[in-house]
Order: sequence, then C-alpha cells, then structure tokens
Amino acid sequence: MALILILETATKNCSVALSENGNVIESIDFNDGNFSHSEKLHVFIEDICTKSQRKLEDLDAIAVSKGPGSYTGLRIGASSAKGLCYGLNIPLISLETLEILCRTYTSMHKINKNDLIIPMIDARRMEVYTTIFDADFNKIKDTEALILKEDSFDVYLNQYTCHFIGDGAEKSKELYESKNSKFEPSVYPSAAAVAKLAQSAFENEKFEDVAYFEPYYLKDFVDGKKK
Repeated sequence: MALILILETATKNCSVALSENGNVIESIDFNDGNFSHSEKLHVFIEDICTKSQRKLEDLDAIAVSKGPGSYTGLRIGASSAKGLCYGLNIPLISLETLEILCRTYTSMHKINKNDLIIPMIDARRMEVYTTIFDADFNKIKDTEALILKEDSFDVYLNQYTCHFIGDGAEKSKELYESKNSKFEPSVYPSAAAVAKLAQSAFENEKFEDVAYFEPYYLKDFVDGKKK
C-alpha cells in the first residue's frame, strides 16, 4: 500500500495527482497559459486531499517532476515537495519531465511499437529541451537543449514515424513535416499519467536525498524581464 502525491510544475500546466498503489484517486490539471503555480499549487494539493478524504499525514511519498523545463516552475515544485517530505518525514521521488510528457501523450493517443516519441519543451527562440523515446519509453538519445535545425532529426524521420509533442513542437512543424511525422503541440505533462511510474519507483526505493535534491535545469537561469 502506497499513497503518493505527484507534482508536475515544469511547464505552464500546474498538475497534481494523488495515487494509491499506482491508481489515480484524484487529479487536477490547470493551464491558463501563464505560470500560476505559486498561487495554485498548494490550493490544488489541499483540494485533492479534501476530495479524496485523505490527509497529508497519510502520504507515504511525494513524487515531483525534476525537469528540464521552466526554471521558476521547477523551483516551486521542488521546494514544495522537499518541504512536505521533510515535514512529514517521507521519501522524495523524482521523475523526468520529458518522460512524463511522453506518458501523458500515449495515455491519449495510440502509437505503434516501432514509432518514436520526441518530446519538446519550449526553451525560447528556436531552442527546445528534448530527447527521444521508443514506444516502451526507453530513451534512445540523451536529453539536451537543442537549437532546431532542418536536419536535426533526419536520421530518425527516414526510418520511423516520429511523434513531435509538447509546446516546443509548434516551431518544429515547418522544419520536420513529412509523411513520417506527427505533431501534437497542445499536450502538456500531467501528474496523473505517471501514477504507476511513481509506484514502481517507490517499490524499488528510488528515492532522492531530500536535503540535497535539485531540479534538472539543463540550462542556467536567464532573466527574461525587459531592461
């Protein structure tokens, strides 16, 4: 028996799920096009606890999206998860954001066993955070901050059907549109899609050090405010 709170704040989607033994009990996804995690996250945590008639003290672990993604979003998610884990004396689980995005997509769309999934999170201009997964969620390319070029994925598009997903896929469409490409830029990572993944990590005791855990930013923070 494991009751796990899952937090996903790496993109514009503020997502919270409560799972028991790998099954989602309650979940909330909120995306108004802005980063409203600081105002919404703890409200959503309280809401799903109330709806499920559970208390924070009932939790066995907390899972958090570790990145890459929005610097501020990741900081909010990690800080909240670490604070709760420390206060409740329960373990912390981290899950890769791009895998969460892929699992969210496949929970809504059918893919073939030989297809590739290319998640993309917008990193400004023509840059994205990306990697490549096969249909079984095995990573076949290292995660990177990639400046998109016309030939970036030629070797894969020549052999496989490639699903470009996430908010970074919008700017990839004009570069990689072909008979072997599919695009879904409207999908965002959802905490509810990784309940079983979090449960597996809990059972295998894949825990982070609460005191020293830091999100996987991939790039240094750049202040986007106008001077």
